[in-house]
Amino acid sequence: MTPMKQLVFRQLVTLLPHRVFDGIVDKYHGNKNVRSFTCWNLLLVLIYSQLSGLRSLREFISISSAHRKKCKELGFGDVPITRSNLAKALANRDYRIFEEFAYKMVARAQEMRIKRPFVLCGKYYAFDSTTIELCLNMFQWAHFREKKGGIKVHTMLDIVTQIPTFFHITDAKVNDVNAMDEIPYEERACYIFDRGYYDWARYFTINLLGALFVTRQRKNIKYEIIDGEELMENEDNILFDQRIRFTEKNTRNNYPAELRRVGYYDKERKRTFIFLTNNFDIEPKYVALLYKYRWQIELFFKWLKQHLRVKTFWATNENAVRIQVYAAISAYCLVAIAEHMYGLDRSMFDILRVVGHSLLDTIPIKELFQDIETCDIIEPKQNDGQQTIKFDWS
Repeated sequence: MTPMKQLVFRQLVTLLPHRVFDGIVDKYHGNKNVRSFTCWNLLLVLIYSQLSGLRSLREFISISSAHRKKCKELGFGDVPITRSNLAKALANRDYRIFEEFAYKMVARAQEMRIKRPFVLCGKYYAFDSTTIELCLNMFQWAHFREKKGGIKVHTMLDIVTQIPTFFHITDAKVNDVNAMDEIPYEERACYIFDRGYYDWARYFTINLLGALFVTRQRKNIKYEIIDGEELMENEDNILFDQRIRFTEKNTRNNYPAELRRVGYYDKERKRTFIFLTNNFDIEPKYVALLYKYRWQIELFFKWLKQHLRVKTFWATNENAVRIQVYAAISAYCLVAIAEHMYGLDRSMFDILRVVGHSLLDTIPIKELFQDIETCDIIEPKQNDGQQTIKFDWS
């Protein structure tokens, strides 16, 4: 079959580093005693299912049976897949294979997209978590509340490339601030946190490591203004830019250094936002802008839960859940790589939506995106240094 007649899914699969995956499988002896359904077959089954939005193991078996003649071309193996074999593979294959490969995919996607235009030079990361609720009767290892189970996926998103670069899976009851200790901080990189990550001892650790942070101010903090000015009338909507230090004893002990306090007025929402940061070098409008970009990670979580169907799991032990989460991240990175390789110039939402309904077509991927309207989620665009960011959650 010529490349022009390849299935859309096969065109995507050619972008996966097969040899890299095989090396990881050999490292963990992933195919030991496996006769037909290899780790590679399992990976492709999961990526196909994530992209096509299949909600259950039974649904996948029905679809694969209907297209049995295409299963080999899709990379699912020579032997028909059964529910028991697929569930067994999810339960028993080492999740570390899929975790390590997900990080390889992250690195590859980030490298390809690192030259995406951005208003500031440097590295900028948003960090947050999403809770995926699970049925406690089926996932007893993931006890969360009295009648609920769940896991948390703590994620760090590179807001320049829009690629998740770090993820840490824990029980849902783990406090978000504890995950800050797992972040691989980089010197001079900037990390953006919401108000759920309010631990000044940990922020001071970031400061000592030579890294930067931006967060929202909580109410009722006690501080003194060392230097600063009111900027009530300006086109950037900056209300003030101050240098402060904490005056309350415990808070000051946890963070004894000076901080920058920036006030920003959002005209559309008619709200004032106050940010705290240890970055004294950038213009105050960019402090507010960086926090706006934190919403990219919320979009990623929305994709992860809704468009990549990670909320419905096919097997119930912890190993199987981890495999499916890492496969979802690999699928996301695969789409990001495809956007770059094929020069699609589309949002991730657009590509996921179109590709998900075209996996068994034989049209070249680039032709899928000719003469179609974009979706209603608008990504940030460059405009002479000014940024307009609009997010439509409908």
